[in-house]
Amino acid sequence: MHNTRRTFLMTVAAGSAALSTAARAQAKVDEKDAQAAALGYVADATKADTKKFPKYAAGQACGSCALFQGKAGDAWGACPLFAGKQVSGKGWCSAWAKKA
Repeated sequence: MHNTRRTFLMTVAAGSAALSTAARAQAKVDEKDAQAAALGYVADATKADTKKFPKYAAGQACGSCALFQGKAGDAWGACPLFAGKQVSGKGWCSAWAKKA
């Protein structure tokens, strides 16, 4: 298993964000948002720009990312990279990290 310090820190941040935002309704991330565009976020992982983000592999999606704060099978869930907003469970961005 290849856990990096970055993945660990993102997971800790995700836990902290979950506690502070769990009770609030959140807006959905807009793919045109500056942060979303920089990370290559798309609401449909199959539309990821594989030329710009060659790290993408079929089967990767926000719902299977260590940072996704929704429950398994949730259509939308919080992500600490997009504070106060939800990402699509079927989405993807370049910060995707496999759940342990």
